[in-house]
Amino acid sequence: MQIASSTSFAPPVPLYRRLASDYVTAMEMGTLQAGERMPSVRELMHRHQVSLSTALQMLRHLEALGHLQARPRVGYFVRDSRQDRLELVSEPDLSQPVHPVPQDPHAHFVGINAHISLLLERGRQAAVRVDLGGCTPPASLFDHQVLNKTVARLLRTYPTLLTQGRSLLANQGNHPDFQQAMARQALSVGIRVAPADVLATTGNSEAVSLALAAVASPGDVVAVESPTYYGLLQVVESLQLKTLEIPCSPRTGLSIEALELAFQTQPRLKAVVVVPELQMPLGTRMPDAHKARLVALCAAHEAALIEDDSYGLFVEGSQPVRPLKAWDSASGHVIYCQAFNKSLAPGLRQGWMNAGRWHGRVQMLKFAQSRNTQTLGQLVVAALMGSAAQQRHMHKLRQQLKQQREAMARLVAHHFPIGTRLSLPAGGLCLWLELPAGFSTSQLFTEALECGIRTAPGSMFSNSGRYEHCMRLACTHPVDATMEQAVRELGAMACCQLGQGVRP
Repeated sequence: MQIASSTSFAPPVPLYRRLASDYVTAMEMGTLQAGERMPSVRELMHRHQVSLSTALQMLRHLEALGHLQARPRVGYFVRDSRQDRLELVSEPDLSQPVHPVPQDPHAHFVGINAHISLLLERGRQAAVRVDLGGCTPPASLFDHQVLNKTVARLLRTYPTLLTQGRSLLANQGNHPDFQQAMARQALSVGIRVAPADVLATTGNSEAVSLALAAVASPGDVVAVESPTYYGLLQVVESLQLKTLEIPCSPRTGLSIEALELAFQTQPRLKAVVVVPELQMPLGTRMPDAHKARLVALCAAHEAALIEDDSYGLFVEGSQPVRPLKAWDSASGHVIYCQAFNKSLAPGLRQGWMNAGRWHGRVQMLKFAQSRNTQTLGQLVVAALMGSAAQQRHMHKLRQQLKQQREAMARLVAHHFPIGTRLSLPAGGLCLWLELPAGFSTSQLFTEALECGIRTAPGSMFSNSGRYEHCMRLACTHPVDATMEQAVRELGAMACCQLGQGVRP
């Protein structure tokens, strides 16, 4: 069967999704029937003149939607699974910011920190048997043998590493081996940074906090994606900054148009914080054309563009991922932040940053606030980054997370209320669910916690109140019988809240 590539979709929609839509239409029309084998990857590449990555993305996307079934060493087959299919999360109004900044010049963004802290504390105090809220992979998904051997070797090489108050090995708290390794890693994705300009940080939260403190003062405005990671909202409030939420498309990421309007109407807009790859919690990948526009827009308005690239390593596919910083060759307006606590070793909380034109100020703030970053974590990351062991680990981790996301998506399709939508990211640690209007994920959080299931309600990811019917669903743990039962129970609670019968 020959299917022409669709030309009626807007350019920002990724090519693999446009091709997938054509095949979905063919299935609905009966042109492709249940049990029929799909064309091979090689045939798809030739038929549609696309890359290997695009062909694979299309097939995996259709599989995640429930339209295809993969059979090892055989191929993909059309499945008759209407009950397994869920619509993608809806597209928001991208024309303007989610809500205005308070007009009172002395007002600042308040309230979200207390709300988030209360939810997190309730989760910690409860007798949780299944955690569907946190997004840190369990220890079983990390190569502890390689990590332990690396640490042991380093301690033999530097026997006084843990007993030195200020390591003689470090340069102003930054070990040269770590700086060199991060500069090489950055170069592989199109970022040119000198090793001396690599600043070691304790995870990504410290990096973003330092960046905001360097570029903004109390009362200034910071633009963030909506929805966004709740930890960022806590950092912004703690610095007494105002937050302006910019709508985020589940297909293309932060709205450039809404941000342009924000720059025109908010003279104190000093920084924009984004996660361009596998945005948390939507899982969106920002197209390269959007990245280039975003960098140029922020440079034109002399605003800092703070990039959190902690999830770029989780992106599936063979094509290299280009961070925003790769487009920042001259102005230095992009502050690049990356952490490895979710991809390499949660216990180390090792990260790094380059603050571009603000790098000197960030270094000063870093030393004033936390002095040196511990050296052991830097040396471990330097030893492993780019190694064969680290590449094997990341390949295995991406594959495992993919299986878990797809399994969770199928469980949601089977057990959650009719009308539920979800994201289908090309990598990462979670799904974003959108339930029918009027649903309360805060109520579901309370009910589920009483049954030992921890969730992450949508109210944690915005201060606008518009995501009460949404939730983040972690896909970090293997989907075993216990996990299946927990999702079944959660779906039953959700159906009851909406007055729908529990799905079989």
